[in-house]
Amino acid sequence: MSNFMYLLADVSKIANDDYVGFTFFVGSMAMMAASAFFFLSLNQFDSKWRTSVLVSGLITFIAAVHYFYMRDYWDAVGESPTFFRYVDWVLTVPLMCVEFFLILRAAGAKKSLMWKLIFWSVVMLVTGYFGEAVQPDWSWQWGLLSGIAYFIIVYMIWFGEAKKLAEKAGGNVLAAHKVLCWFVLVGWAIYPVGYILGTPGGLFGYDFGVDASFMDVVYNIGDAVNKIGFGLVVYSLAVKSTAKA
Repeated sequence: MSNFMYLLADVSKIANDDYVGFTFFVGSMAMMAASAFFFLSLNQFDSKWRTSVLVSGLITFIAAVHYFYMRDYWDAVGESPTFFRYVDWVLTVPLMCVEFFLILRAAGAKKSLMWKLIFWSVVMLVTGYFGEAVQPDWSWQWGLLSGIAYFIIVYMIWFGEAKKLAEKAGGNVLAAHKVLCWFVLVGWAIYPVGYILGTPGGLFGYDFGVDASFMDVVYNIGDAVNKIGFGLVVYSLAVKSTAKA
């Protein structure tokens, strides 16, 4: 009992106006719940779709672990956990790119497509981190490189090789691909927008002066929606394809 009371006393209270801490906590719990859902549903799918659903669970699980840690970091330091956020992104965003390859394998997608998407996602994130945390005086130059990588990914899935494969597959695969494309175009757009608004000099040297804590709230909500939503699209595709088979 004494040990329990000691642990309870060590837990800090979230202030009523601490929206950053609140969204970190809610985000971590939502993504952990999504992970449990994806992992526990694996047995209902054949091997063709099991990997896709497994990756969806890994994406939300990795994010949940990072969010628990980032919430503690925010509580202890009171600063935006930029480094740990980028560590989370550099692990989860490439996995989200892998999902495109996995659902398009039936249409003949080659591993080269997967590696191209992974490569440009890593370029997007690494250059973004350099502009935000390593060389903020060069933030718009690094941001420009990050934006170019982002739009290369957008082009590949909307108009390039991935789009052609999705059209070849047709049916449920094409429908799911279109939804995932919208997630990348609209959902992922919060990251470059957040970079521009929250980073001094983020847009050709112009400082919008947006409070970093506001951007943390936007990132937290956007992360949860993007990662859980991405996984649910893949899960829905797996369910429909399994039922059809």
